[in-house]
Amino acid sequence: MAGDDHFSLFGLPARFDLDARALESAWRAVAAQVHPDRYATASPAERRVAMQWAARANEAYRQLRDPLLRARYLCEQAGVDLQTESNTSMDGAFLMQQMTWREMLDDARGDAAALAALQAELEQARASMHATLARLLDQERDYAAAGAKVREWMFVEKLAQELAEAQPAG
Repeated sequence: MAGDDHFSLFGLPARFDLDARALESAWRAVAAQVHPDRYATASPAERRVAMQWAARANEAYRQLRDPLLRARYLCEQAGVDLQTESNTSMDGAFLMQQMTWREMLDDARGDAAALAALQAELEQARASMHATLARLLDQERDYAAAGAKVREWMFVEKLAQELAEAQPAG
């Protein structure tokens, strides 16, 4: 097995805009090569190495199939420290949008139509962030700007989780 990074492990280009079917196909091929069942009669050391490769392939696949995690991985591979725990600085317009979404969520609790409207806005924000990250990472190679956009997307995902928890049971 070769591959210093997740993309080369699967023989794929290191790009944000990734073909999901090609990724899954490549993952299946790698997983089949290193599946522990293939090493059932091997030595303990060979079984351990196969398990490590299988775990690495699964983790790489998990990260690359999720657009947000893939963007984060690309930024980190380019040397951008996202400082997700300590860096809360964001674009002023996005901060205003955050406040609007938070107010919408607070006002929408118990109102299915208002919750659905907020859900639609968050889906639109995700699509916009996806397009922006494709441009920043694949075309402009502006990893610092992409890192800022990743932090924004992380906020959107956190808010989406809160929105899901606010949905009425049923």
